[in-house]
Amino acid sequence: MAATLKAKVNAINSTVVHRLGTSSNTNSLDNQSTLTKGSSSLPSSQKEQPNGDADLSDDDKEEEEAPADAGNNAGNNAGNNAAGKKKKKRKPKKKKNSASVATKQGSPPRVPVSSLFPDGQYPTGEEVEYRNENSYRTTSEEKRHLDRMNNDFLSDYRQGAEVHRQVRQWAQRNIEPGQTLTEIAEGIEDGVRALTGHQGLEEGDNIKGGMGFPTGLSLNHCAAHYTPNAGNKVILQKDDVMKVDIGVHLNGRIVDSAFTVAFNPVYDNLLAAVKDATNTGVREAGIDVRMSDIGAAIQEAMESYEVEIGGQSLPVKCIRNLNGHDIIQYSIHGRKSVPIVKGGDQTRMEEGETFAIETFGSTGKGYVRDDMETSHYAKKADAPNVPLRVSSARTLLNSISKNFGTLPFCRRYLDRLGHEKYLLGLNNLVSSGIVEAYPPLCDVKGSHTAQFEHTILLRPTVKEVISRGDDY
Repeated sequence: MAATLKAKVNAINSTVVHRLGTSSNTNSLDNQSTLTKGSSSLPSSQKEQPNGDADLSDDDKEEEEAPADAGNNAGNNAGNNAAGKKKKKRKPKKKKNSASVATKQGSPPRVPVSSLFPDGQYPTGEEVEYRNENSYRTTSEEKRHLDRMNNDFLSDYRQGAEVHRQVRQWAQRNIEPGQTLTEIAEGIEDGVRALTGHQGLEEGDNIKGGMGFPTGLSLNHCAAHYTPNAGNKVILQKDDVMKVDIGVHLNGRIVDSAFTVAFNPVYDNLLAAVKDATNTGVREAGIDVRMSDIGAAIQEAMESYEVEIGGQSLPVKCIRNLNGHDIIQYSIHGRKSVPIVKGGDQTRMEEGETFAIETFGSTGKGYVRDDMETSHYAKKADAPNVPLRVSSARTLLNSISKNFGTLPFCRRYLDRLGHEKYLLGLNNLVSSGIVEAYPPLCDVKGSHTAQFEHTILLRPTVKEVISRGDDY
């Protein structure tokens, strides 16, 4: 009896030792499977074991329970270490979400601003309270109600202004001597089209949004209305002074803003004079303000500066026959002009109007004339209905009406739409009074000109400088 009991105990001990190794490894793998796959599993002590252990009697199981628990603690540590060496725990891969919303603009800018502001709440421009007799507007409930009724108008303008800021700031960082004017212009225009979400290649798409007018890249004595035509080989030089005039629109709400690039510090005072003059015009503008008063303030600020070039001190002069202007939907030049010199214009600014406050300074005569090859054109809003005998003119007019309406365009834009040999037809539209040509405007050769410009909204409650940014 004693021998039989001793043999049975030895057999049980042998089985326990065998199971410790098997069970600990199984437990460690089961535990690892539970962590990595998230599946539920029973403890290994409750599972059927190999080698017939499931057939043990109840008495045998009770005898096993205590030593097995102690053994499992040691076995688990050893088993876990062994399993850790054999199989590394995998981290779950993050799934790529193709519908994720972009939160940062790229370089060059290609992410539509509607993706960066999915709630449709675009940044507000610089808001300036009205002064003097108009100071009541800030708190007037009636004016606040009128302001709230302009939500769509403001949303279009603010979206366009944000496109303008992002594209122009990219341009400021990347424009450098050695680039062609065509390369610079197309880089800006590609950015505007991408950020507005309107490439302008499908019929009517450019009328919904995109370029408000061709990118102006006027050099040195040329002050405005110059953009490269096809085949232009002009390269930006270190001593050039370049005016960069960019227009962005959404639903015909045009944001018109410009800055000047110069790499030689000798022109710093010229740029400072014009920037100061533009900011003065922005500050003086407002509801019920006379145009003549704005012009006088601009001239006083501009002509307080001098610039020294080649050892010669030159006064900075206002270009007296260039003006700011009001902007109406789908028309960059409305009915009112904002002079940049003193004069007798008693016209007043009114509530709800939009103005481009732009100033031009020159080291030359301060007067511009038409010069060089024309690149800018626009269909007249009041174009006459006259018979066109040139067939290419009829075809071209149909395309202009469908793709630009009354928005300005240039020859490169016609090339982009696939038009060929269109100059005869285009000139016929100009001579017929249907399309207006805008030649480059230049001061005397050898002089240098600069430009800065902002768009302002005369809202019922505040003046909003919609194009204001950290740059200017």
